[in-house]
Amino acid sequence: MQNNVLILDFGSQYTQLIARRVRELNIYCEIHPYHKFPKKLDQFKAVILSGSPFSVRAEDAPHPDLSKIKGHKPLLAVCYGAQYLSQFYGGRVDPSNIREYGRANLSNIKKDGVLFESVPDDSQVWMSHSDTITQLPKNGTRLASTRDVENAAFRIEGEATYGIQFHPEVYHTSHGKQILENFLVTIAQVEQSWTPAAFVDSTVSSLKEKIGNDKVVLGLSGGVDSTVAAVLLNKAIGKNLYCIFVNNGLLRKNEFTKVLDQYEHMGLNVKGVDASDRFLNALKGISEPEKKRKAIGRTFIEVFDDEAHLVQNVHWLAQGTIYPDVIESVSVNGPSVTIKSHHNVGGLPDFMKLNVVEPLRMLFKDEVRRVGSELGIDKELLGRHPFPGPGLAIRILGDITPEKVTILQEVDDIFINGLKKWDLYDSVWQAGAMLLPVNSVGVMGDERTYEKVVALRAVESTDGMTADWVDLPYKFLQEISNHIINRVKGVNRVVYDISSKPPATIEWE
Repeated sequence: MQNNVLILDFGSQYTQLIARRVRELNIYCEIHPYHKFPKKLDQFKAVILSGSPFSVRAEDAPHPDLSKIKGHKPLLAVCYGAQYLSQFYGGRVDPSNIREYGRANLSNIKKDGVLFESVPDDSQVWMSHSDTITQLPKNGTRLASTRDVENAAFRIEGEATYGIQFHPEVYHTSHGKQILENFLVTIAQVEQSWTPAAFVDSTVSSLKEKIGNDKVVLGLSGGVDSTVAAVLLNKAIGKNLYCIFVNNGLLRKNEFTKVLDQYEHMGLNVKGVDASDRFLNALKGISEPEKKRKAIGRTFIEVFDDEAHLVQNVHWLAQGTIYPDVIESVSVNGPSVTIKSHHNVGGLPDFMKLNVVEPLRMLFKDEVRRVGSELGIDKELLGRHPFPGPGLAIRILGDITPEKVTILQEVDDIFINGLKKWDLYDSVWQAGAMLLPVNSVGVMGDERTYEKVVALRAVESTDGMTADWVDLPYKFLQEISNHIINRVKGVNRVVYDISSKPPATIEWE
């Protein structure tokens, strides 16, 4: 693993975005909490300090020890990081007269400053702060301003230390990627060698060394992460990988047989287990969302454990854990403000005494897809929308019955196939249908009906932490609504969800 860039997290919701922008430059980076430095600090060639929801003037503000970093390694301090350098290294930070949030434009860019090479005057940046740097740190030199922020960027003379008051990682900063590239490639001279091909080669090699001739069991879900993890492991250990694909009865229509067929054509050693009745029995009479999740999770572990025990001498459990899950499970703790609830990383029950292997634990979702493409996995499979682990159970509001599952499977099938037919599927990040615990009056022919309401949901996002509803064409929604009501017995009304996240969530439960 190339430990090139260290990102110290002060709890900003944008920290993961910094890492993704760095990875887009084909540069490997890792995120660590500001108070938990990696043991091998010398392996990192450059350091980036993130923003934070805290004020540097607060008593409980994050206060890292930068004695082994500042002046020793190239350092880029973003927003809170820039204010921290000012407040504690001879400068000053005061409350802003007006909270500075949103778009701004750079001015007075110092042309001999390497950080802003190829960045034009009036370039748009994104501000998000309520304090202002009123005095630069010792030996600080101003590099750029905005209309309201005099010290929008600076460097400390005699060392490769830079501070910027804005966020280069967000979409609204028009030359943010250029600024990051100037810092990392030109100033820090970090090699741009982090590619899907390099990842596959190094990961397959390390998996062979780590696992040897041991057997590995992996639970496939049909999703992108577990599929890419399976193909990577298959490339490393072949038939010593035992894949188990469990049908929990809450998958999409015909998904169990379709995905199982796909896996077998990929040369994976996979066993399909239909445990639909077991899951539906475990859910009987349960309406509360968290209890549903727990019942499904508990049943999956029982089924998976039963199947894993049928494989003799298994030593490893493989999981499709990806980097956002890892980051959130070791996040800053006190100061961290995360939007997404934490995932249970490596959460094995005590009775499963297996070592865990997670070949994707350092990748973001978009990187997983690129690695999958490098491995030759079918584009249709790689482009699949995310699907919740509890499946349709959290898209059926209220208790779960086989009849409700069948209704929602039919509705979902019409919606998803409609998106594909209209060439809309790939422009949507996630889509699905919700079966509401509401009946409404309708008229079919000469008869009045009193049947179910379904809600359609389609969002655009990059990581699921925030999401906007998709403005689907009216003609499309009209066609889908007609097809659902005409073809799915038990449904007489269709609505479309136009809520964004936040304040709503993507799923309804």
